[in-house]
Amino acid sequence: MFSQTFPKKTPLKIAVLGASGAVGQEILTLLAERSFPVEELRLLGSSRSAGIKHIWKGSELEIQEVSAESFENVDLVLASAGGAVSRRWRRIINAAGAVMIDNSSAFRMEGDVPLVIPEVNPQALSDHQGIIANPNCTTILLALALAPLAKIAPIRRVVVSTYQSASGAGAKAMEELKELTKDVLEGATPVNTVLPYSLAFNLFLHNSPMQSNGYCEEEMKMVNETRKIMQMPDLPFTANCVRVPVLRAHSEAVNVEFVEPFSTQEAKKILSRSPGLAIIEDFENNRFPMPNDVAGKDLVAVGRIRQDISNPNCLEFWLCGDQIRKGAALNAIQIAELLLKAHE
Repeated sequence: MFSQTFPKKTPLKIAVLGASGAVGQEILTLLAERSFPVEELRLLGSSRSAGIKHIWKGSELEIQEVSAESFENVDLVLASAGGAVSRRWRRIINAAGAVMIDNSSAFRMEGDVPLVIPEVNPQALSDHQGIIANPNCTTILLALALAPLAKIAPIRRVVVSTYQSASGAGAKAMEELKELTKDVLEGATPVNTVLPYSLAFNLFLHNSPMQSNGYCEEEMKMVNETRKIMQMPDLPFTANCVRVPVLRAHSEAVNVEFVEPFSTQEAKKILSRSPGLAIIEDFENNRFPMPNDVAGKDLVAVGRIRQDISNPNCLEFWLCGDQIRKGAALNAIQIAELLLKAHE
């Protein structure tokens, strides 16, 4: 069976499940960029992606169709192939002795599965049972900024509106946005096939399944996951998620009510020294974080930290972060790095 961390040997044998997708590709890039100790790298996917070749650190690797044999003698599985796939292979992966870091929503709310953002709740890793869940992209970006403030003053309520890029729906959605934007500029009628509506020069409320309470699944992910990560199960929290015509990187408008007034100066000071964050703020020139500032980058940018004029106990701020990178692939790699560090 799996160990609490990894076998006491490095480098590791790693399988990337969902290697052809946008997050899977970013995981491969980050494994190389961050010099993660890899002895063997297995690229796994569906029958549709089997045979696709990828160059990694000068070597040509081919995506293999996933099977039970794919996980033999593997130490770590980085999964980003969707919840159904993760659920299908969970027990086989653990039975093979591998730790699974899963980017889907399949296990996030299970009581015995840690939901981890390394900068926020690394201690949760100590109780893992072979599966560690990567939070939703919008949750990761928000919690990076919310958690440091919550350490200083109790939070009474959170209100968030997200502006989510095409990258959140995958590589095919990004390509569709490019093509449909070109169609509109050339005078043609855009015809969408990936997203439910054309995103070219358009936006729409998040297309995840609607829930009985009038919130979509994406919004409830933010609510429930933030509560779990911050260990605040009763935190009043409401979210409104929107898909916008941006290729890569999500944005969020955040309103936080504290039990007492929280100065903007103190908040800026705290956020400026919090790991994973960068401040972009120039009120005089109306210059604050934009998706272009963070696309392809690790840090989440925060700015426009201001007093809510309707409530003296509320602060508002704006943030942008790369959904594929810190919102998914980077967070997974950082979790693996924490597990490795446990051996030191």
